[in-house]
Amino acid sequence: MGDTLGMTPNIPPQIKIWMHLSDAFVVAAEMGVQRLDKAIHRRRHKVGYTRKPGPDTPMWNVCIDLLRTELKPYGSKVRLARYLGVPRQRISDFLTGKCRLPDTELTLRMLHWLTTKKEGRDLSL
Repeated sequence: MGDTLGMTPNIPPQIKIWMHLSDAFVVAAEMGVQRLDKAIHRRRHKVGYTRKPGPDTPMWNVCIDLLRTELKPYGSKVRLARYLGVPRQRISDFLTGKCRLPDTELTLRMLHWLTTKKEGRDLSL
């Protein structure tokens, strides 16, 4: 996959951020499809199965990597937790504990926070 952003200089910065994210997710999706193909044939899950973070969640792994870079400054995890309305420990569980996955709403809010943070705005302030 080439650098499509360099070829189109007239793209607004708000769109470029989404293009960067989409490139990362495309790579993760390609890896995920290959792993999913193998996983489907290996095991069937019972009703009520809860997915855990790991090699079977490549899209989440990319999201974690993107979030970790933005959460390095002191206090940023606390601000994100306040923005999401969850305890700070839950953010650590998602990012470092690898024992929990957020629900869809929290994931979308995390992505929204991440994109606005990359634009230079912080919704959690």
